Amino acid sequence: MPSFDLLPGAEQSPVILHVPHSAREIPAEVRAGIVLDDPALERELDHIVDAHTAELAEEAAGLAGTTPWRFVNRLSRLVVDPERFPDEREEMLAVGMGAVYTRTTGREPLRPADTDPEPLVERWFRPYARAMTEAVAERLAAVGRAVVIDVHSYPSAPLPYELHGEGPRPAVCLGTDPFHTPPELVAAAREAFGEVGLDSPFSGTYVPLEFYGRDPRVSALMVEIRRDTYMTEPGGPAGPGLNRLARALAALVDAVD
Repeated sequence: MPSFDLLPGAEQSPVILHVPHSAREIPAEVRAGIVLDDPALERELDHIVDAHTAELAEEAAGLAGTTPWRFVNRLSRLVVDPERFPDEREEMLAVGMGAVYTRTTGREPLRPADTDPEPLVERWFRPYARAMTEAVAERLAAVGRAVVIDVHSYPSAPLPYELHGEGPRPAVCLGTDPFHTPPELVAAAREAFGEVGLDSPFSGTYVPLEFYGRDPRVSALMVEIRRDTYMTEPGGPAGPGLNRLARALAALVDAVD
């Protein structure tokens, strides 16, 4: 199966809805390197997956006045996490959750500690990064700017892996970057979602490394939605809150366009 999909939007749209953590799929050859038994793995996926965010982005794209592009990861972040730095810059290495996780959300072993991440990075991480880089470059070539809206969710109660879990946990957390997140993008998100917080419990946003800190034509915002506002935790079905959030996300897309 393909590890990601780029779903076309309107040629005049600068917006890419990026959905990196919505999937549960793990190829058999990757599953073989995970030490959890099947029930424990399913429980871990319940905690780590941003459930229903692909559906959220799809519904929002359908509601938006100008259809945004969507870049959707089809594999679990337990294969590789495409949003991590692939080197020592990644702070989540401190809890075994760099580009290739060796620990679970509970800080228990997921893979052997001596796992070599390079084969997984080469097979899955780098092709994803190249494709996302190309998607952003295509928006720049087409309309002169690109806006990456990163669609995530997070649990209502902190999990042990969180490095900054002691702070506020608003209904919607906006992750920002000092270079790539202009004030008007934050203001548009506040208008669209209503109750929001900034950079707590998660901060930052995703920009392909080729543009990161270099190209101001690429703007970005991470939208972290607290799971109890739209689904049954952990890993349960979506509720009516998903439709409300899709309308809000569509409003943000329209404001950016």
